[in-house]
Amino acid sequence: MSAANKKGLSLFALIMIGLGSIFGSGWLFGAGQAAAVAGPAAIIAWVIGAVFIGMIAMSYAEVGAAYPLPGSMARFGTISHGPVLGFITGWAVWIAIAALIPIESIAGTQYMSSWNFGWAKGLVENGGLTTSGMAMALFLTVALWLACYWSVALLAKANNLLTLVKFAIPVLAVIALIASGFHTGNFTDHGGFAPNGWSAVMTAVTTSGVVFAFNGFQAVVNLGGAAKNPGRAIPLALVGALSLGLVIYLALQIAFIGGVPPTRLAEAGGWSGINFSSPFADLAKMLMLHWVVTMLQFGAFISPSGANIGNVASASYMAQNLADTGFFPKKIREVHPKYGTARPAMWLNLGFSILLLVTVGHSWEALASVVSAAMVVSYLIGPIAVGVFRRTKPELPRPFRLPAARILCPITFAFAACALYWSKWPDTGKVVLLTLVAAPIAAVVLKRKGEKNLAKQFAPAWWMIAFLLWLGTLSALGSKEFGGHGIIPGGVDIALVGLSALGFYFWAVRSGVKAHYAGLPGPDPVLDAPGADSGAAEQSDAPERALSHA
Repeated sequence: MSAANKKGLSLFALIMIGLGSIFGSGWLFGAGQAAAVAGPAAIIAWVIGAVFIGMIAMSYAEVGAAYPLPGSMARFGTISHGPVLGFITGWAVWIAIAALIPIESIAGTQYMSSWNFGWAKGLVENGGLTTSGMAMALFLTVALWLACYWSVALLAKANNLLTLVKFAIPVLAVIALIASGFHTGNFTDHGGFAPNGWSAVMTAVTTSGVVFAFNGFQAVVNLGGAAKNPGRAIPLALVGALSLGLVIYLALQIAFIGGVPPTRLAEAGGWSGINFSSPFADLAKMLMLHWVVTMLQFGAFISPSGANIGNVASASYMAQNLADTGFFPKKIREVHPKYGTARPAMWLNLGFSILLLVTVGHSWEALASVVSAAMVVSYLIGPIAVGVFRRTKPELPRPFRLPAARILCPITFAFAACALYWSKWPDTGKVVLLTLVAAPIAAVVLKRKGEKNLAKQFAPAWWMIAFLLWLGTLSALGSKEFGGHGIIPGGVDIALVGLSALGFYFWAVRSGVKAHYAGLPGPDPVLDAPGADSGAAEQSDAPERALSHA
């Protein structure tokens, strides 16, 4: 690892990777969708989203710097709790990352509908993709995938330039929209600053592309192991990419809200009636900013294409890690000897992308809401892994230590639980079901491997299964503001989610400690690696010794 790090990614390159992933299709749609859901208060949603993702990212910065492994987010569950929880969390991470591949193509297709061609206008109808639109999105998905299939190294070298271009386009769009006429009355008229209430602001965090946009931080964690100095580079790159991303997203949101003509708002009956297929391009057309329209149409290809460089690579790492644990076929681990790409993993991800495209991906908004909820599930293991490793691996080298971890980790987990609840029923139910599919798969695989004590293997994972079922139930019974049936009143539902999440956090950490002393996680990839400090290795064998004495 040290030899690789000497020739690894620079801090600037890692920040560009994170920023490039943050500026995928999220900026093209996020501001328009958030304004439709929360009105001008969507500005607050971006701040809440950045704080939430920042808290999640910092917990991953500690474990990511300690375990600088490719695709590490899919491995933390295995290292902390053993194979079953590792598969469930790795499955959730894989779904969240692989689903980003088709959504970028959907974004490009929807913006293509703003072209002044008859065939282009027929790609989208009533806010969703038509049959020709689905065909175009499928074509773009395969085309972007093939570019990485054969030329991932070349595209990675071009990523810095692509990111700078993607960075410049939204900045120029903001300047042009504000200069063309900024309507300050839009922030208070048409229902006030928060026309749909503050619950809509929370919903906008997860369903309107806010979490989706900032999810690019995962690329830093998953690819940060290739940095020259992962311990220093990962936390600095996370802070740098998220900070720059927040500034630009706030500028985009403010420019969008102030740029919509008041007459258009009045005709639409307020912010809820604003439904643009290509938000910024449609707005620029209304304002007769033709050069901005052309620039945005160009950006609608550049942004998704650049983001998919990281998406395809990260999704491949996720699938390979699941194959390493034995829950995916071993062939998925294979790397092409000439091109260095994980082609079997890429084929698996392409098949999953196409499945999502034809079943859920009728529009960017429809797929983004489900994908965002899946992303939140994938975040759950980060703060828990910090809590487990602090208690079981005190000798683990930690180039970055999360300050006040005993306080911040439970709060971060509770915040993640609330964000999943804010995703609204039935999306929460869909994601809970999709995640829990991993549990019976794990049981079947372990049984085929000859495992006779399934109860022991599943013991560290019951907290996750119970947590997801509990949250799905609360979502179904909760307040109507978050899509529930209204059996649990508003306010009480959020309190239940937050307080119960704290209980699940401590259950999860305790389960990880017990799993450690039962020897379920197996050899530590850092402490038990060849050449690791003998004293550290001796300490890391304590759980096995305790188990043998028992």
